[in-house]
Amino acid sequence: MKRFWKDVTGHLSYAIYAAKSELKSEVANSYLNWIWWVLEPFCFMLIYSFIFGTVFNAKEPHFGLFIFVGLTGWDFFQRNVVQSVKLLKNNKAIVTKVYIPKFVLLISRMFFNGYKMFISFGIIVIMMVYYRIHLTWYIIFIIPTFILLCTLSFALMTHLMHYGVYVQDLTNVTTITLRMIFYLSGIFYNLEKRVPAQAAAILLKCNPMALILNSFRSCILYGNMPNLKWMFIWFVISVVIAIFGVRKIYRNENSYVKVI
Repeated sequence: MKRFWKDVTGHLSYAIYAAKSELKSEVANSYLNWIWWVLEPFCFMLIYSFIFGTVFNAKEPHFGLFIFVGLTGWDFFQRNVVQSVKLLKNNKAIVTKVYIPKFVLLISRMFFNGYKMFISFGIIVIMMVYYRIHLTWYIIFIIPTFILLCTLSFALMTHLMHYGVYVQDLTNVTTITLRMIFYLSGIFYNLEKRVPAQAAAILLKCNPMALILNSFRSCILYGNMPNLKWMFIWFVISVVIAIFGVRKIYRNENSYVKVI
């Protein structure tokens, strides 16, 4: 893995520059510019809050913030995973002309989506003030939770980027799979309250996104310590998956240019 770390440190500045450039180009012709990065998740939060808070009479305290925290973590994960499938094809002009470690494109994509996520976290801070959420020292566990989210995202992205070169329908399969995971991750309901205890325990252990979103809420909303044991287990699993993914990319990166 020495080669991996050498490539990461050597191309990190490029990944950051590419992410900044794409962020600027995305809002270049928009009237509201970066405000859309705030409006999109905020509007989804209002929609889900109305549907599940008013129509279905959800009883979760601070329901708007509860949903927004879940959507913030989920959007980062979903965008990374979906966009990684066609990442090499979308960057054909770069990949076919200049050598660059292919996973650097994944890191750049994570910077791109991560910037939007941090804007959403700014809104979360404002909402915490509005709801008068009392902060505890458990808030520091946001850091390991975010690390797990990034590691899991990168691990899955390496494999999806590889197979996305060869499997044309992978985007559709990924979208359908993510939709199922979305409903099983407790975005707009509390798994520990709305699901039988045994089923909730299984979901929080077997679905890493349910575990991550629940951990974010534990730190931010409830002032509790997240399940560090299962967070560590999924971190180790994610690292192993990422190692195999990076090795797969290194072995096949010369053939990508011929296929795309």
